Amino acid sequence: MTVEELNKQLMNPKMLLNNTRANRSAFSVALNNEKTLSCFDVLSRSRVIIYKHVLLNLGGGYNVQTGVFTVPRSGVYSLAVSIYGPGLSGRTQPTCADLQVNGKTVAGLFEKTGLDNEDSNTVVVAVQLKAGDIVTVSLPDGCIVCDDTNHFNTFTGFLLYSTDKM
Repeated sequence: MTVEELNKQLMNPKMLLNNTRANRSAFSVALNNEKTLSCFDVLSRSRVIIYKHVLLNLGGGYNVQTGVFTVPRSGVYSLAVSIYGPGLSGRTQPTCADLQVNGKTVAGLFEKTGLDNEDSNTVVVAVQLKAGDIVTVSLPDGCIVCDDTNHFNTFTGFLLYSTDKM
């Protein structure tokens, strides 16, 4: 066989391998990894929560500087957010967050201090996303989330299956 014929035969397996690698997209991040409980709150305006502790970032879609997950490949994704805040006596701030795609809320999480000592909530959704979509978790006005090495506040997503043609 000629080199050209060998290259043609190798192209198909290489394309399949590249498509398989491109389908790998998963991330899981926690608010922080500090030894003592620290809180993130914004009293004046909503803003994107930046999860600083990366547990997994397969495919590199999560940006730890901005808190943004940029969808690398069109498909159906599983997205999950867990929030936590201590139910401190006298605290009026609820523990809440919004899971957003392109700035629009897909799911809201909310828990207001009750009779217990902590507030938490979790949401898991399956959504169809397009390559380039922006997924964030936003902290609404007046809300608080707190974390430490227990990783109570997490943001996770992974590609269930691609809708791109291979």
